[in-house]
Amino acid sequence: MSSSRSRRGSAGQPAPDVAEVARADSEINSCTSAGLPATARVLFAVVDANGTLIRGLGATSATRLATGMYQVGFDQDVAGAAYVGTVGPAAGGLAPQGAVTVAPRTGIPNAVFVETYAASGHTDRPFHLAVLA
Repeated sequence: MSSSRSRRGSAGQPAPDVAEVARADSEINSCTSAGLPATARVLFAVVDANGTLIRGLGATSATRLATGMYQVGFDQDVAGAAYVGTVGPAAGGLAPQGAVTVAPRTGIPNAVFVETYAASGHTDRPFHLAVLA
């Protein structure tokens, strides 16, 4: 089955050759889950630099633990989930530059531990967190 997506190259990307397109098209319906149940959910949280939960889906709380260290709670066990975090504005505009690391929260299966950094080390930053659980 051929995909309906455009074959035109995007700016800065080389156009795929015929073999790459055929391989990608053959993989569209062949994906299998890798350890996730059929009931898997995408959860998210948007957290301000002071640790306030601004909005989310399945997110129940956010807490600033120390400078650049946060805990985000969810309404289900997320210990075996996949996490993606990024510095991002909590309300509008642009967030200051920085980096984010994410990990399961030690001892709390329904929470994620988030650290935010600037070039100088741990720094409070607003962030967005996505969890596939």
